[in-house]
Amino acid sequence: MALAGKDLAAKSGCLTCHAVDKKVIGPAFKDIANKYKASDEAMLIAKVKAGGKGVWGPIPMPPNVAVKDEDIKTLVSWILAGAK
Repeated sequence: MALAGKDLAAKSGCLTCHAVDKKVIGPAFKDIANKYKASDEAMLIAKVKAGGKGVWGPIPMPPNVAVKDEDIKTLVSWILAGAK
């Protein structure tokens, strides 16, 4: 069975820097969902895979090359749906 949502975020290491409803090192998933639309999904998938910096502050997000592409897509879809 494929993991979804928070379980997949935990397995993938996302919860080291993010939480559903509060800023940790990176922004809360709910804040990300409020900032972006479903039409931004492909851009966010690319950003999660390659990493990024400057959008949410000075601390960069490292690339996530060890996370499978299909898992990144599942995570981004879950986040954009409000991380519920």
